[in-house]
Amino acid sequence: MDTATVAVLVDAALVGSLAGAARRLGISPMVATRRLAALEQDLGVRLFHRTTRSMSLTPEGEAFLPYAQALVEGELAARANLRAAKEGVSGTLRVNTSAAFGRKLIAPIIPRLLTSHPALRIDLELNDSVVDITGTGTDLAIRFAEPRENSLVARSLGISPRVLVAAPSYIEAHGRPSTAADLKGHACLSLSGTSRWPFRIGGRERHVPINARFSASSADALHDACVHGAGITLLSHWNVHEDLLDGRLLRLELQDAETDDHTIWAVYPTARLVLPKVRMFIAELELLLAANYPHRR
Repeated sequence: MDTATVAVLVDAALVGSLAGAARRLGISPMVATRRLAALEQDLGVRLFHRTTRSMSLTPEGEAFLPYAQALVEGELAARANLRAAKEGVSGTLRVNTSAAFGRKLIAPIIPRLLTSHPALRIDLELNDSVVDITGTGTDLAIRFAEPRENSLVARSLGISPRVLVAAPSYIEAHGRPSTAADLKGHACLSLSGTSRWPFRIGGRERHVPINARFSASSADALHDACVHGAGITLLSHWNVHEDLLDGRLLRLELQDAETDDHTIWAVYPTARLVLPKVRMFIAELELLLAANYPHRR
């Protein structure tokens, strides 16, 4: 059975259309249609219910899909492992993460990775929204919350602490909060849709109400506003590390509460096939986080 033909079924099932499958496979919609028709003829069953607006798997298609995925992934894995053994890590690695994490942590290690792996190409998408990994052909996403999608695999890369910070100019004008309750009296800078911040109080996680004077969908926007004295914000330590060293931001400690930590997750579409380029990148990020936050592991 031709895996190029079976791949049309697998990708069409993932994205819900032959046109989408054709884009992912780099072929024309006509070729995708012909390949699917040939597969159905070969198997002697109809694999999809198709209308002008939608397509869905038939019961026969649902039954055959796991075998089709195993066939396609097995060939891809075999080819990738042979190339990796012969040439090292190669191909295009498509990574998605937030703008701040990509800029602060990933971008600085890109030159070393490209030098170490001459046949590797990296496509880094910086997006503060959660993207459809499967539909966009993304190999790996770095997220700060465990995904709820059953079709995705999430692997913990490590723990990154968060810190409460403000610019010296803000503290001079408004003073420091002493307790978690004091945050209601300060200008807080929060991610869009956030009206409470997580803290550890009495050994338990509590979500404390805040006075969100400014909110944004991007952590970079909160960071910049905070540096310029707009208020207090809660950000990952890696995002403000240099600012704390240089005195552009001050770390705020509360008497009755401790800031909570992030778990950083590597998220990818399947557990059966983890390509060498994905394994390499995950290993690099694990080492990076372990080096910066060894006591948090």
